Amino acid sequence: MSENSQNAEQECTELLQTLIRNACVNDGAVDSAHEIRSADVLENFLEGPGLELETYDAAPGRRSLVARIEGSDPTAPTLLLMGHTDVVPVNPEHWSRDPFGGELVDGEVWGRGAVDMLNITTSMAVAFKRLARSGFTPRGTLVYLAVADEEANGSYGAEYLMAHEREAVMADYVITESGGIPLPSPNGLKLPVIVGEKGLFGVRIKVGGTAGHGSQPYKTDNALVTAAEVVRRVGEFQSEAHIHDTWRRFIESMGYPEEIAGPLLSVDGLDDVLEHLPLGMARQFHACTHTTFAPTVIHGGSKINVIPDSVELEVDIRTLPGHDADMVLAELRLALGDLADAVTIEQISYDPSSSSPTDTPLWDSLSRVTQQWYPGSETVPFLTVGATDARFFRREDRVAYGFGLFSENLTFEDFGKMFHGDDERIDTRSLGLSTELWEAVAQDLLTTREI
Repeated sequence: MSENSQNAEQECTELLQTLIRNACVNDGAVDSAHEIRSADVLENFLEGPGLELETYDAAPGRRSLVARIEGSDPTAPTLLLMGHTDVVPVNPEHWSRDPFGGELVDGEVWGRGAVDMLNITTSMAVAFKRLARSGFTPRGTLVYLAVADEEANGSYGAEYLMAHEREAVMADYVITESGGIPLPSPNGLKLPVIVGEKGLFGVRIKVGGTAGHGSQPYKTDNALVTAAEVVRRVGEFQSEAHIHDTWRRFIESMGYPEEIAGPLLSVDGLDDVLEHLPLGMARQFHACTHTTFAPTVIHGGSKINVIPDSVELEVDIRTLPGHDADMVLAELRLALGDLADAVTIEQISYDPSSSSPTDTPLWDSLSRVTQQWYPGSETVPFLTVGATDARFFRREDRVAYGFGLFSENLTFEDFGKMFHGDDERIDTRSLGLSTELWEAVAQDLLTTREI
């Protein structure tokens, strides 16, 4: 490793530790997260010659930071490097180390956000600063966005900025989380690029009953008992597999033998082959090919000695490309069976699946520059099963991918387990690789190539 690479890795490691320790935990409330802490850190880190800085507050404490290196050609495209600064809540009792300690142990930085996605947010900032200090003069403009509120649907982050500060963040090409995990295959190393994501569909199911005394439960109309059956049915429901274009392209590019590839591309055989895959991969592959239904929240009951007469459930539904609200509701009713007419289903959110094409200059640039670190590797399209801020830009017909560059120490299996999971950590080599990647992509896409 060169001295330049070592310096980038060290700088990124220290900045990541600071962002983890800021504990910008987003529980969905407007007064949570306080991303202003990390926005201020990043502003101080980046401040200096070669770039412009602006901050935007969607609500008190909900600050996003935008940095720009203006291009020389106003007709050339703009590249946006976008990382979020908020993280999801954590249960410290389930962790081996302090989730907000930012400890460096055996070459790994531990803490909430190390994988999702402070590692990328940090490496983008370090790369941006290094480019600015080097006198980088691109044809197209390079923008860095450290955005708030990604973990709660972007109302105080990307959605707000697109609605109120559009010119500050609009770009032709966008890179955010969370591809780039080296994936071995029978015909070489693959680097998944997130070209699309599943849709968000939230529903509230209201279950009614009849109040009574808790000491006389015989033949009562207990809303909680009915709700338990609703949860069981929704939780056990398996929607039909759907072989969409992104999934087909991914599997066909992997070079799996026919006895594996065939079932993975078969509506009838896919669910059977999932049983034989590692758990993390099986969960990813299942979610990539099915609309999923997860009961996640329940509210009901008023007192231990009162039979509850109402219970509310919330179900997190993630929709596949081409699946609209009517299709999803029809599947939910199928899951509920004869209870579908006995409950009230209320739609509380809907954001359709989105995707970007692969025949783009950004795709070509990623394919080219990654050869520096993984010669002979191939970028392959992949669908993320969670939501990212990329969707706000795809709505505007902008190309948005999820990517990064990670060492082979981070497996696809471990990556999936640590996303919103316990003992989240990232190796410092991955931090250095991603930092070098962003510098190379900016130079390749915005400077050395005709666009």
